[in-house]
Amino acid sequence: MTAVHVVLPGDVDDATVPSGGNRYDRRLCEGLPGVHETALPGSWPRPASTAGLAAALAAVPDGGVVLLDGIVACGLPEVVVPQAQRLRIAVLVHLPLAEETGLEPGVAADLDRRERETLHAVAAVVVTSQWTARHLTEKHGLSPEKVHVVEPGVDPAPLARGTDGVSHLLCVASVTPRKGQDLLVEALASVEGSWRCVFAGPFRRDPVYVARVRELIATHGLGEQCILAGPLTGQALEDAYDAADLVVLPSRAETYGMVVTEALARGVPVLATDVAGIAETLAGAGIVVPPGDAGALADGLRTWFGDAGKRQSLRDAARVRRGMLAPWTETSRRMAAVLARL
Repeated sequence: MTAVHVVLPGDVDDATVPSGGNRYDRRLCEGLPGVHETALPGSWPRPASTAGLAAALAAVPDGGVVLLDGIVACGLPEVVVPQAQRLRIAVLVHLPLAEETGLEPGVAADLDRRERETLHAVAAVVVTSQWTARHLTEKHGLSPEKVHVVEPGVDPAPLARGTDGVSHLLCVASVTPRKGQDLLVEALASVEGSWRCVFAGPFRRDPVYVARVRELIATHGLGEQCILAGPLTGQALEDAYDAADLVVLPSRAETYGMVVTEALARGVPVLATDVAGIAETLAGAGIVVPPGDAGALADGLRTWFGDAGKRQSLRDAARVRRGMLAPWTETSRRMAAVLARL
């Protein structure tokens, strides 16, 4: 395959704001041959200046293959569309821009329009799940042949030892409205018993929402049971997974949910909301509830805490799924195949 020019957000390696999208980007760059990487600082998808992206694209020779992270590309059709005439551009969409939780309607509509213009102009669109491929194709009226699925991989990991098999919960996600930590706190507040939930994820993306989650924890008197641990990476994150009896992902929206496969890689069952095909990914190795519903989350937790037979069956299913997960090398292989066809 010829050289690939990859353009990423500037925080791709910032340990204080880890995210599934950043981790995907980094592992992809490590796995693809001939990568020329450019990380652009800025407040994406609405940066103060478009000069960095314009310069990065202008530096690519005519006919060059370019992979743009969607958070950098989709909001700037005025920069990307003219370059799409001379470059072979693929855009990797982790999350449609307008679907970030909490956007003002006018802002969401503008981002949606910009994203549609950008995606129609480029040669290929890459998404991380079959669900997202269908959704994005319908949303923007794209040709299905133009949209390619390259699912995230997962690293092999030892089986988690857990704590007591029941009570230690782990939620790994940026503390933002889309990830639904407020719903989880409300659900936990209505569940009796001795449990502990560690929330592992960065605070910087939405300080107002973080304050709301902290207030909910205080209001319900859960300060000793709900632990906002901040961003965990490396061995600290490995230790958190190792101690987990159940991983909880209460998202209002997702496009894949890498936390699910990371839990399954360790044989840990998952309680998750039914978004982005997560039920298919779990394949019986977890409990799936409707999104945006604290009561449904609470019911899922009661099922977990109250039924020892159910817990064992979920652990058994998680261990089966553990042996069926694709590695990151497969992700790189599939992306290389998409780019080679441009």
